[in-house]
Amino acid sequence: MYVLDSDHLSILQRKYGNSYDVLARRLSAARPSDVFVTIITFHEQFNGWTKFVSRSKNSSSLVRGYSELAGVITTFARAQVLAFSDAAAEVYDELKAQKVRVGTMDLRIASIVIANQMTLLTKNTVDFSRIPNFTFADWTIV
Repeated sequence: MYVLDSDHLSILQRKYGNSYDVLARRLSAARPSDVFVTIITFHEQFNGWTKFVSRSKNSSSLVRGYSELAGVITTFARAQVLAFSDAAAEVYDELKAQKVRVGTMDLRIASIVIANQMTLLTKNTVDFSRIPNFTFADWTIV
């Protein structure tokens, strides 16, 4: 079972480029029921586009921002979204106690992945390699 990190999901949402081609091809071999996203990724994307809207200086920026925000809602409405559960919170607290040096949102995503015994699909292999006994892969490279 696989969890798309924010970067892999963004590549799929853009639908172009070599990374998209490779990732889409690899995901086509996986059962859709085995692919998930996290509530943390929703949080990141939602916050990013609402911040974009708030900073918009003209109508065309507002149109783009609200369109992208609607796209986020549509994407997550169709996705299998993993919660930040009590089990994930326990993992998160343990990793924080170990002083794992990874950004807060990435640590939350990793906690969900570990609690659910899944594999994270990410381009951010440097940061995630700092987490002990963590399974991840970059499906954008051949």
